[in-house]
Amino acid sequence: MSYPFPPDVAALVRQQMATGRFASEDQVLREALERLADDAVEDDGDLAAILEGLDEVDRGVPGIPLEEARQMLLQNLAEDKPA
Repeated sequence: MSYPFPPDVAALVRQQMATGRFASEDQVLREALERLADDAVEDDGDLAAILEGLDEVDRGVPGIPLEEARQMLLQNLAEDKPA
């Protein structure tokens, strides 16, 4: 498929191809779209977990204190960062 990219997008595609990791524009676009799809699945899972937590609160299930939850999130984010 041939698509006329805006100049800024075309430059990004060329930069990715220049790394040698991709042999074609199609490969760059395929990987980008796959990553977007993976992120969407993660986001859906996150949303489901949030909604489940809210349902638990509505049912009176004890939760985690806000500051404790905040610290847990910060720790998880720190562990997920690449070194």
